Amino acid sequence: MLVIEDAEAIGAAVSSALRESGYEVQHRLDGRQLETDLGRFRPDLVVLDVMLPGRDGFQLLEVIRRSSGAGVVMLTARDGVPDRLRGLSGGADDYVGKPFVLAELVARVSAVLRRLGRTPTTVQVGDLVVDADAGVVMRADQAIELTATELRLLVYLAAQRGRVVSKTQILTAVWGYEDYDPNLVEVHISAVRRKLEEHGPRLVHTVRGLGYVLRADE
Repeated sequence: MLVIEDAEAIGAAVSSALRESGYEVQHRLDGRQLETDLGRFRPDLVVLDVMLPGRDGFQLLEVIRRSSGAGVVMLTARDGVPDRLRGLSGGADDYVGKPFVLAELVARVSAVLRRLGRTPTTVQVGDLVVDADAGVVMRADQAIELTATELRLLVYLAAQRGRVVSKTQILTAVWGYEDYDPNLVEVHISAVRRKLEEHGPRLVHTVRGLGYVLRADE
């Protein structure tokens, strides 16, 4: 993923939030080397500021649309309808006005990638690799056998890696309903933990009173 934002603090914050969500990110302060970046990194999506030194975001959008199939989410302090329409009619996939909430930007980026069919199905947390499409879980280069329900649970935790999720959220995501015995979650969490911990230290942590989080402690 490529972030082109000339305000260093904003660019750093956006890049950090996207990395925390599992994306590989390159940050640029302007679009001088856009053509090189598109060819070298082949980003799935570009987060593109409008007000940039040199070529502005609209000019860079034209370059992206000529030479790449990358998704584009535009950022701007201009929140007027004409600018939004110009960006969207020029081929941008979404448009976020400043100031914005980082969580919303990440959600919009994820939504664009889903629409483009480019959401990664393989997630790595420490030495754990979870491939949702293939139904494969590896830790320390060893395959881990999980039941179908345990796999759905781990895939959900991996998608939410680094975030605390409640038992209700897990019930809804994994079983499809929330009005059920929360002990069901505890039983399956324990089973997943046991299998993962046969190959390394704890990855599924309990956050008392809140829920569970999948993370690799340094």
